[in-house]
Amino acid sequence: MANGFFNVPIAVNEPVKTYAPGSPEREEVLTVYKNMFNSKVDVPLYINGKDIETGNTRTMSPPHDHQHVVGTYHLAEKTHVEEAISTALEARKKWAKMPWQQRAGIFLKAAELIAGPYRAKMNAATMIAQSKNIHQAEIDSACEIVDFLRFNVQYMTEIYMEQPESTSGAWNRVEYRPLEGFTYAVTPFNFTAIAGNLPSCMALMGNVVVWKPSDSQIYSAKVIMDVFKEAGVPDGVINVVFGDPVMITDTIINHTEFSGLHFTGSTFVFKELWKKIGNNIHNYKTYPRIVGETGGKDFIVAHKSANAKQVATAISRGAFEFQGQKCSAASRAYIPSNLWDDVKNYVIEDVTSFKMGSPENMENFITAVIHEGSFDKLAKYIDEAKASNEAEIIVGGNYDKSKGYFIEPTVIVTTNPKYTTMCTELFGPVMTIYVYNENDYSETLKLVDETSEYALTGAILSNCRYAVEEAVQALENSAGNFYINDKPTGAVVGQQPFGGARASGTNDKAGSAQNLLRWVSPRLIKETFVTPTDYRYPFLGE
Repeated sequence: MANGFFNVPIAVNEPVKTYAPGSPEREEVLTVYKNMFNSKVDVPLYINGKDIETGNTRTMSPPHDHQHVVGTYHLAEKTHVEEAISTALEARKKWAKMPWQQRAGIFLKAAELIAGPYRAKMNAATMIAQSKNIHQAEIDSACEIVDFLRFNVQYMTEIYMEQPESTSGAWNRVEYRPLEGFTYAVTPFNFTAIAGNLPSCMALMGNVVVWKPSDSQIYSAKVIMDVFKEAGVPDGVINVVFGDPVMITDTIINHTEFSGLHFTGSTFVFKELWKKIGNNIHNYKTYPRIVGETGGKDFIVAHKSANAKQVATAISRGAFEFQGQKCSAASRAYIPSNLWDDVKNYVIEDVTSFKMGSPENMENFITAVIHEGSFDKLAKYIDEAKASNEAEIIVGGNYDKSKGYFIEPTVIVTTNPKYTTMCTELFGPVMTIYVYNENDYSETLKLVDETSEYALTGAILSNCRYAVEEAVQALENSAGNFYINDKPTGAVVGQQPFGGARASGTNDKAGSAQNLLRWVSPRLIKETFVTPTDYRYPFLGE
């Protein structure tokens, strides 16, 4: 029984460690990396608090060393998915009634476990499974997931405190109930933090979850579940299944108790899921909530007043950190003719200085792309650019998958602002640049807005405030996260809630109360203190 109005710890962003040579965190993560890399782990399904081994397994290998096996994971049959659903619904009976402060305590503990004893393991797993260098792993699998867990607890309390007005005669109050039924989390390979946030934020609000991680992220997803178990997430609240995505999704979406989808992944897959949900709408007990963050064709626009070195750095970092495998990564840029020579020289200087290889060598800025399918797609577009009379590769353009899926950071310059790599999401280390007449700024902004179906992130660099304001207005619908004089990546929980519109998703802003509101179903309770005993209103008087 709660006998107090409880204040949770004020959320603060987890400090990013430097991993500088000689630092203790560097030595610790390298030791853990080597131990994990040279060991093998078996990852079962996790249903109702139990590890389920099906015997039907697939191997897991680092993208930067694809012949090396670090473990296996088990594939679910339809019966396992059905069991995950039924046990989640059973767990809901107690979990939905759990006092909010108890749920908060679990996920606050998870945050501190990751910030402390699990930090090196989370980072090492992400370096191995997703080929992130240590800086990219640290800001993702340590700091961002900790921030999600801490800030979501704070946002939950702020939501609960939003209450209607009451009078002396009646007390109005709102309960923020979890959704009726169960929810489904589908998470991507590229951010361990997203993989942890999507199921946990729904569970925090009292929901029960079936979670399907990306096949390319199962290795680090296992560490997330280890943390959630140690933090005290009850059996059945978050169930994890791997395997055939169509079978798993169809089994879940066809269930009458399905009540919500929390998705991060490709635009095509999200639209297909939306269509399936729509086709099943008459079968559901309630209208399912659909929240998705999908693709991006994110832009950098430089005004003629911009600083060329700042523009080049925005390109080098925004396009090539984590091999461009961020939904927010810059992949098209519009550079004015008066700055182009300097920007070109700076970008070439940056890219040729990048070192590429295993994340274990912390001198490497670039590592491998996630899998062979991604590698082949990127190589195809690079080859097409080499053969095109509308495109020129000014740096990079090589690739090699003999040991790992390595694509050189590549910069294409095109004379056609609608050239294929200016429009198509590639999800890799390929930046395409269009050089525009320095006096055609307004026309270029219109071009930026009309070129892509996506609207996730974008950046404007300018030292002219009038030009900044013009871009803010002209590109109002072009990016859900818009950056002025910065690269279009690196959103921080609690500071830049993240999400885009158009084909980039539902823009429900992960890392904000707006997202959590999607996972509750409010109930208004009005309690009248003196109940009327006569139906007659005054207007009925003679």
